[in-house]
Amino acid sequence: MAVDEGLFGPRTVTWQLHGDPTMWIAGICSLFLQALHPRAVAAVVQNSRFQQDPIGRLRRTSDFVGVATYGTTDKAAAAAERVRHVHRALSASDPRTGERIRLDDPDLLLWVHCAEVATFAEVVRRAGFPLTDAQHDRYLDEQRRSAELVGLDPQRVPGSRGEVADYFRRVRPELARTDESEVVFRFLHHPLRARRWRPLNLGYLPIGRLAYSLLPGWAHDLHGRTPLPESATTAGARAFRTAGKAVPDRLRYRFPSGHVLRAVERLGEGAFPSARSLAEL
Repeated sequence: MAVDEGLFGPRTVTWQLHGDPTMWIAGICSLFLQALHPRAVAAVVQNSRFQQDPIGRLRRTSDFVGVATYGTTDKAAAAAERVRHVHRALSASDPRTGERIRLDDPDLLLWVHCAEVATFAEVVRRAGFPLTDAQHDRYLDEQRRSAELVGLDPQRVPGSRGEVADYFRRVRPELARTDESEVVFRFLHHPLRARRWRPLNLGYLPIGRLAYSLLPGWAHDLHGRTPLPESATTAGARAFRTAGKAVPDRLRYRFPSGHVLRAVERLGEGAFPSARSLAEL
């Protein structure tokens, strides 16, 4: 009987890229980008307790990416149904117009998907992950499976760098710095609000600053904040990746939630993301 590799499997670019340590910074960077969509960020600020429970909020997001990538088909489907249930149950109000915002609005889901996967690939590649242009396109095409999980029609989802660039050009007139994006911007630089944890923000601040600096230039312009110099940003991302890769696989992949380790138990040692060269895919 064939072992269930899940939605992707070790021979996909997704399996390898999502196991890179730079995904931690890429995830934070994607949140900076997502915050620039006024309706999407209003929905988050009005419905999420991320300011009261920052670690839990970030862990739940990374957990969904982990189970969708490395979990069995059934576990990925179950996680997706939980997400769709939450989206169906919640709504928000557009602070500019008062219009009701549905969290399962396909346009908002598409924005979040594109902001995430485009950022994941760009940031990890900039940090030194050996991704060719063809593999970059292949990754975006594979990620249509993740988009379908949350309720999108995969045929509507950009599946190449060119299609993603076209999508961002179309949506950019809708993007703006808002009061809600400012809430997220401040949170992503100083996420720990409890008095006893506030000193830890000083240690986290360089990571938040680096993640912000990895945004595309047009996103910096919209946020209205100056990033680190380009050379320092690239060097910082590469140093973070080098440090992460120095951690032994069985320790590094214990977090978040051990999805990679469970996939290795299911599929064997060759399922470690670091066990296979991209040239073999």
